[in-house]
Amino acid sequence: MPEHLTKETFLQKVFNYEQNKDWKFEGEIPALIDFYADWCGPCKIIAPILEELAEEYKGQINIYKVNTEEEQELAGAFGIRSIPSLLFIPLNEQPQMAAGALPKDALKDIIEKVLLKTEVVN
Repeated sequence: MPEHLTKETFLQKVFNYEQNKDWKFEGEIPALIDFYADWCGPCKIIAPILEELAEEYKGQINIYKVNTEEEQELAGAFGIRSIPSLLFIPLNEQPQMAAGALPKDALKDIIEKVLLKTEVVN
């Protein structure tokens, strides 16, 4: 199951933007963060997909969820304008944002190429 982050857990596990101006990922393995809201239809569509991916990539990546209604400061810090917005965080590179409800194969493709740096063989 994806873990829900509050501002406090986000600062510990992802990025302490209060202490660091430059990006410094706090995690041990790559991460994917879903910025969502409970009322958002497309967010509800990708929620079960993210749960499946959390199981498939257990131990390889962390999947987190941030409720933009409850954590407005986090949403503001990342300039979230539309939801769902997905933040892909490789270990030693800058994070990349994707907006919209992406299909599972597209998400897997990004996870493999951006987060795990493997070539996808079809």
